[in-house]
Amino acid sequence: MNADQLAVGTAPTSPKHEAAPTLRIRALMLGERINASGLEIGTLVSSTPAAFRVHAGLAVIFRYGVVVLIGLLPSEEKVLVDNLKSRVTGELSPYEEEIAQAQLCNEEAAETIQPGGPICLAKFSDDRLLLVADALAKSTSLARDERRVAAVFDVIEPFARELAEHGRTPRRRKGILQLIGNALLVQQRVAGRVAVAEKPDVLWEKPELDRLYSRLEDEYELKERLDTLEHKLAAVSETANALTDIIDTQRSLRLEIAIVVLIVIEIAMGCFQIWSGTH
Repeated sequence: MNADQLAVGTAPTSPKHEAAPTLRIRALMLGERINASGLEIGTLVSSTPAAFRVHAGLAVIFRYGVVVLIGLLPSEEKVLVDNLKSRVTGELSPYEEEIAQAQLCNEEAAETIQPGGPICLAKFSDDRLLLVADALAKSTSLARDERRVAAVFDVIEPFARELAEHGRTPRRRKGILQLIGNALLVQQRVAGRVAVAEKPDVLWEKPELDRLYSRLEDEYELKERLDTLEHKLAAVSETANALTDIIDTQRSLRLEIAIVVLIVIEIAMGCFQIWSGTH
């Protein structure tokens, strides 16, 4: 891909120094899933993930609901997102979003990522941009899942406090089962669809770019965030299962007490009938 075609937002030149071309990269999580099958929005660059050259930029679509827009104008981004809406399952409102900048550094040895700064690339090649898109898409998806798990923790915390302070458990068994369901959905999404721990397919063909991808993983803390998320999911599942077991035990105890009471009543009635018959 021609760097001059993709470069946007380039700083004005000066007589002494010409600023490096930059690209605006925007990742949007539109929903739970995007169906890119048969999609025709431009020249196909990659099939896994589906990537198309659109206008002077690139659009990369991930099946787990994220689209990464590279080097597109805001008006072009809006048109493309509107065209994708009919292919989105479980549309989010508002969308999850992350924005990054890629800068041309002209030397492969100089490919670095400064904390909070631009992503320096030796060239704006399709392979490199696909790696950046992959890392940014995973980061965006993780941000959404992190919020969902945090929301589950907010619901579980009052349950645990009531148990600790008063020795009582909530009776809303349905609510606890919903918590378990939410945790399982996030777990399935992270392990199945997003596959954060897996490297992108482009590295099979371009293993020399592995170092760049490792830097991207470190910049967005993908592995660390995945580990933290998995620990939280395990804690949610264990807590919810423990609460459910306690509620089931309490219900079983109440049922046993009810049975004993009925037996006592039946014996009393029998004794009363025998006593009435003898008088």
